Amino acid sequence: MHTKQLILATGMSGVPNMPNLPGIEGFKGELQHSSQHPGGEGYEGKTCVVIGSNNSAHDICDSSWENGADVTMTQRSSTLVARSETLVDLGSRHLYSENALAKGITTEIADMTTASRPYRVLTEMQKPVCAEMQKRDRGFYGRLEKAGSDLDFGEDGSGLFMKYIRRGAGYYIDVGASELIADGDVKLKPGQVVGLSANGVLMEDGSELPADLVVCATGYGPMKGWVAQLISQDVADKIVKVWDIGSNTTNEPVPWKCVTFGNQPNRMAYSSTSATYSSPVFILNS
Repeated sequence: MHTKQLILATGMSGVPNMPNLPGIEGFKGELQHSSQHPGGEGYEGKTCVVIGSNNSAHDICDSSWENGADVTMTQRSSTLVARSETLVDLGSRHLYSENALAKGITTEIADMTTASRPYRVLTEMQKPVCAEMQKRDRGFYGRLEKAGSDLDFGEDGSGLFMKYIRRGAGYYIDVGASELIADGDVKLKPGQVVGLSANGVLMEDGSELPADLVVCATGYGPMKGWVAQLISQDVADKIVKVWDIGSNTTNEPVPWKCVTFGNQPNRMAYSSTSATYSSPVFILNS
């Protein structure tokens, strides 16, 4: 098959990011990336350490604890945590609910309203929502911090939705795991992981966490990682990054801009659902 245009609709996540930790060859337990984790069943009575503290890490901790494992989560950097109920009530109920429908706001209208808001404007709209969330759930966040959680609410206080749009990582929508951490059922260990021993995880403070199972909830590489695997690294290196919305924040240091590709032969592009919602316009011509 010969083509002038190629679109890889391989989803927002790239190749699993599996850290090459010192001592990995000598670890006697089971080592997995979160994408390989089969679920908590079968780990009853086992000691489980989860490296990471975002959505996947919390879900794996929850499932493992519910199935009788002894679970510790390691937190290497701050996490934005939002209670599911509060997020829905403050962030989307005015558009997606029976009350909204009674006012004539159909799903189609709600989708179009969401998709038509420029991200620069949406950032400012989300800041008071995030502030109200912190106020409403003050006790919840206090319990998490007492348990050792390092929390954030976005670099500029714009909350979970904008953090997802900018990074696609760094957050957890709480459906129960945060309560386990606050209650001490799932233990929390802050700090950097520096390697593995034969029987556990080595931390930067010199401590060791015993482990029968280590799950690396360490995310994924950029979307073009699949291009490197499926085609070549040379082709992957020619693809521009399209996830950015230009927020001028950490990991996105580019100011707001519109990105266009026009009259460029043999150009390959990749994108995601979020990119189709963004204010920048992407044009691809062969």
